[in-house]
Amino acid sequence: MTHEVSEAREADREGVAAMLARAFADDPAMRFIFPDPTVRARRMPRLFSLLYKADGPVGMRLMTAGGEAATLWRAPGHAHTGTLAMLREAIPMLHALGGAIGRALSVAGAIEAHQPEGRFWYLHIAGCDPVQQGHGFGGAAVRAGIERAQGEGVPVYLETPLEKNIGFYQGLGFDLTGDWQVPGGGPRFWSMLRV
Repeated sequence: MTHEVSEAREADREGVAAMLARAFADDPAMRFIFPDPTVRARRMPRLFSLLYKADGPVGMRLMTAGGEAATLWRAPGHAHTGTLAMLREAIPMLHALGGAIGRALSVAGAIEAHQPEGRFWYLHIAGCDPVQQGHGFGGAAVRAGIERAQGEGVPVYLETPLEKNIGFYQGLGFDLTGDWQVPGGGPRFWSMLRV
């Protein structure tokens, strides 16, 4: 089964953010950042809305036709969030994260510390609505990004805090390159690269 995937627009922002919040409701990194499930459910749509906005100018945002799945990508040279971008979004991020800002910065710092050297496309976020998982929507959204990124002739990198996702990404041509843990009792992540 093939699913149509296209560039997500600004008008899709809130719908995609709400879907990603559902997709990441039990994600180990999000559970670490927002331990209270009520707080997590309330804050994640705002957080994903900000990440959606931030990734647009520095990469690509893709979604399936009905919004069942979406991927947010950062182009080569843009995997790390620059100081100016961080300052520009500081107040909205504080509003989205609240008291979780320290744990969020710990996760973000560990992620950036484990990214590969050189130029690569970064699959920053990939999510599929839980009620639509297993129907090929997530795979379609990731494959569409890989196809677009391949024109650059550089690898594609991602990390996942879900061991069960390793096989899914290996099926899409990624190789496992390492594993690591966020300091302070944070989640374990697996790094993967597709060359």
